[in-house]
Amino acid sequence: MGVGSVKEVGPVQAEQMVLNIGPQHPSTHGVLRLKVKTDGEIVSEVIPYIGYLHRCFEKHAESITYEQVIPFTDRCDYIASMNNNFGYVVAMEELMDIKVPERVEYIRIIMAELNRIASHLLALGVYGLDVGAFTPFLHMFRDRERILDIFELTCGARLLYNYMWVGGVSHDLPRNFESICIDFLDYFEPNIPEFNELLTKNKIFIERTADVGVMPAEVAISYGVSGPNLRGSGVKWDVRRDEPYSIYNKFDFEIPVGTGEYGTLGDCWDRFWVRMLEMQESCKIIRQALKTIPEGGDVHAMVPKKIRPPKGSIYRRTESPRGDLGYYIISDGSEIPFRMKMRSPALTALSVLDEISAGWMISDVIAILGSLDIVLGEIDR
Repeated sequence: MGVGSVKEVGPVQAEQMVLNIGPQHPSTHGVLRLKVKTDGEIVSEVIPYIGYLHRCFEKHAESITYEQVIPFTDRCDYIASMNNNFGYVVAMEELMDIKVPERVEYIRIIMAELNRIASHLLALGVYGLDVGAFTPFLHMFRDRERILDIFELTCGARLLYNYMWVGGVSHDLPRNFESICIDFLDYFEPNIPEFNELLTKNKIFIERTADVGVMPAEVAISYGVSGPNLRGSGVKWDVRRDEPYSIYNKFDFEIPVGTGEYGTLGDCWDRFWVRMLEMQESCKIIRQALKTIPEGGDVHAMVPKKIRPPKGSIYRRTESPRGDLGYYIISDGSEIPFRMKMRSPALTALSVLDEISAGWMISDVIAILGSLDIVLGEIDR
């Protein structure tokens, strides 16, 4: 071969690398393992492996009474325990044809919306950590603690509440609850623009999230995605408005949806932004409920001494902070459920991860996973 000549070679055959993220990686939002196939930094496939937190909730419910199921609903989505309680008791009351006092309905909605704010604060703050922003996490956790203080004042617990019972709630609101709650709202609502300055409109945050992990509306619908993840794709669907339960139809609130303001409709930024807007809407609902809540009345008036629903079945869904949460209950007329099935909105959100992650870089997979706001206790129920 002469000087200066070039030797011809065939095409380079790249070999895929398999990378395991988890099962205890801090960015997996629970105990999750992701098997990521990559070509260099580019991801070609993401395979989630679940089951590390499995507690057999649904099977266990077949050997305990209906009352004893409630503390286990707390432990499925432990970030939004009030909302999990709410979904279960609404289904049971429909199965048993129980009409709870109006004051109980107001209390439940106040607690559910406070828990929605607390859940979103955790989701948004931790998402900032996922993409490298530490300060917003501290600010959001500071405000979340004030909501947990309200829960502790009401029922004595800060994480797992067992608060909503079939036919009522475990405790009536404490004295001065209304003023304490309004003080929190007056303090919290002016902080939301501060969160937007720190994170939402931060140039680096936008570059990490806008146009990343785009989930078109048709993909979200085909995978059964719901809640803020679906609304982030521009679909205006919320169980509270479209299939009203409790007394949500008495309140005026908007259903925020993604608009593709900084990138493509349905990207990570849109999913983040929808949760930010939902906190403002929850504040509106709580203020309306506090203004019109009936005074007095026994919150235990309709609580059955023994829960024994008639033979039959019920499926009822409610809007948890993660989306469409459903309970399917089959009764054989005894004090123990014949069958219990829970529809997890986080599971459908996780199922779409591979679809919207292929072609992105490894660091983007972390941003996409964080934007879905999954809780593994609910997925592994």
